[in-house]
Amino acid sequence: MPLDPQVRRFLDRLAASAPRSAGALTVAERRTSIERLLSLAGEAQSVARIEKRSIPGPAGALRAWTYTPAGAHMGILPGLVYFHGGGFVAGSLETHDGICRSLANASGCRLVSVDYRLGPEAPFPAAVEDACAATLWICRHAEQLGIDAARLGVGGDSAGATLAAVVAQSLAARGQGLLAMQFLLCPILDYRAETASWQAFGTGHLLDRDTLEHDLKHYLGEHADPGDVRLSPLRAQRLKGLPPACIHTAECDPLRDEAAEYAARLEMAGVPASYRCHSGMIHLFYGLGAVIPYGAEAYRQMGEDIRALLH
Repeated sequence: MPLDPQVRRFLDRLAASAPRSAGALTVAERRTSIERLLSLAGEAQSVARIEKRSIPGPAGALRAWTYTPAGAHMGILPGLVYFHGGGFVAGSLETHDGICRSLANASGCRLVSVDYRLGPEAPFPAAVEDACAATLWICRHAEQLGIDAARLGVGGDSAGATLAAVVAQSLAARGQGLLAMQFLLCPILDYRAETASWQAFGTGHLLDRDTLEHDLKHYLGEHADPGDVRLSPLRAQRLKGLPPACIHTAECDPLRDEAAEYAARLEMAGVPASYRCHSGMIHLFYGLGAVIPYGAEAYRQMGEDIRALLH
């Protein structure tokens, strides 16, 4: 299917503005670019409640915002630990507030959005350490947060989905089967991927190789390997025993094929995996509701799939 007409108009306007290559941006400029993009999220949905707290992390306190979905009772609900995207160098609780509101309402989950350390100030594997520690803390304090520990999943978008997949693999490898599901939205699963979707959509479709290389340079440091499974979880040899997966991708996202391959590998390992590819969409479409209104329908489908696993 060709690009959705509203996606095409957005990309045409973006190209007309002659944006600088990501490779030429400083980290501060990259962070500003994410903030500007996600300012196109549209009007934020109302939720029943947002609680802001700090939770312990391996190098100090981590901020966490807990979203109670609109219309939900204040008792125990299914839960979702959520990590924002931004290539491990950008993004925040603030930039992804609208995404978290929409996802909490669609899924009926009490969603806990967790901040984590970013590069270059905190290079790899700082984000992974924070994500694992935060997830374990939330698992152990689920009742205190109003979450049913038996119905707790982990999720994220883009690089945040990388973290979610790595957390699921890490906990399973330790024999800590604490998670009921993993939700991966347009995930980066292999930083060395050379796929048909990269060939077809690697330029002119918002996300490109320059952007990934820029972020890797500032997150990895000098000696880390982009093929490390804590960064490229598709390269993990063992997937058996992972929690069921709900994976959503976009048809015109260069990351599409690695997500499809991960879903297939999970199924081969005996892990239930649902996979949806949103026709005519690009990376980050779900955060651009003001210009790509299809996102509302996508959240409905995401919520439906998450509910099927957690409710």
